Formats: sequence, structure tokens, C-alpha cells
Amino acid sequence: MTKYEEISKDIRDKIHSGIYPPESLLPDQLTLCKTYDCSRMTIKKAFDILAMEGLVYRQRGAGTFVMKNALANKQDASLRDYEGLTKMMGKEHISSQVIEFTISFPNAKVQEQLLIKKDEPVYSIVRLRLLDEKPYVLEHTFMPLNVVTGLNETILHGSIYDYLKQELGLVMSGAFRKINADKPSDYDKLYLNCGEHDPVLEVEQVVYSKDGRPIEYSRSRHRYDTRSFIMLDHREP
Repeated sequence: MTKYEEISKDIRDKIHSGIYPPESLLPDQLTLCKTYDCSRMTIKKAFDILAMEGLVYRQRGAGTFVMKNALANKQDASLRDYEGLTKMMGKEHISSQVIEFTISFPNAKVQEQLLIKKDEPVYSIVRLRLLDEKPYVLEHTFMPLNVVTGLNETILHGSIYDYLKQELGLVMSGAFRKINADKPSDYDKLYLNCGEHDPVLEVEQVVYSKDGRPIEYSRSRHRYDTRSFIMLDHREP
């Protein structure tokens, strides 16, 4: 991720968390240059990304403002964001219901995605994530025990990524994501309130640590009307 992408992500997070509320004036470019230790061109590129996403607008002679409807599409997730719902939505909005939590040996698919052998055990986790107490996403997650140590059900009720970073000191460096449509499973019908013919959006992903090890393989299942994903293609002139 480039410097201007990091800055745009930080400002985007502050908009979503309310630090920069709708219609507020963002700090001027010189102030942000000092804050992020970068050039004005870097700040301009960051603002360009946020403007294309519909989060900010510029007013000549006055500065850059947060759009009034900047929070309206908060359910839209960037394909670059893979560090969990808690970080995106905030702890006060997200809760978890642990449906399954076991330790097992991986099948061929999980072995392939996590780059492990069949005799290396994994956590097998199924969680229902609730947004403001309403079903939002059903997560099927596998994590290798030799990388993710000490995981327990108490942690699963909060943010796994917070645990990975703060307690285990793991640094996530990237993720491979594949998105496809699917028919609802029995789990989807039960936990996401899907109808027999409601399409489901599945996000399959592998998350990597800084040293290149896969630390998570997951399939996240969404009702067709609860979430969408966006991808911004920002190219150098």
C-alpha cells in the first residue's frame, strides 16, 4: 500500500468513526503534511481517492469537507479492507455469536489454502456477526494452531484480529480475496434469515502475515441485500 493510500485509509476510518463528522472541515494540507510526514502532493492524492469514493468534496477558497451523506453507504466495504468488521463498524455496533469452535485436521482445501500438511491441526470456527444486533454475516474460518496460539471462545466473542495484533504481535500484510454468488445453504437460511431463493454473496479469502505465512482461510456469507464491495482503481497520471 502506497503512502497516499495509507493516508486515505486513515482519514476514511476517521470519517466512519465520527472523528470527522459529515459536513466538517478537514485539516488543511499543510497540517496533514506535518501529521503524516509527507508532501502536499501525497495529501492531494489521498484526497483524490476520498473524493472519488464520495466521502469528501473541495470548496475553492474554503478547504475540503466531509460529504453530508458520507456515512450512508458504510455497508459498502473496500476490497482492500480485510481486517475485520469490528475495525470497520466499531466495537459498539458489532457483536458475535459463536456457533461452532473446534480443533480438527484440515481437509485438502484447507491444506492448500493455509499451506499446511494434513496432520497439522487447525481451529474450525463458525461465527454469526451481528450489526446493531441484527444478523449481518456468517463466517466460516480456519486458522493454523502453530501460528494462532491460545485462541478461545471468549476471544471469538470480540475481535480476533485485535487478539492477533495486540496479544500475538502478528502483522497482516495482505490478503487474496475471491467473491462469488451462491445459493443459500441450510446455515444461511437459519442464521441469516435467507429465503429459499435468496442469493448469497460469498467472500473467500486468505490473509497473510508479514512473513508471508497464511494465518486465516475463511468464507464469509452475506445476504444479497446487506453488503456490497467496492474497488477503486486509482492510476498514476
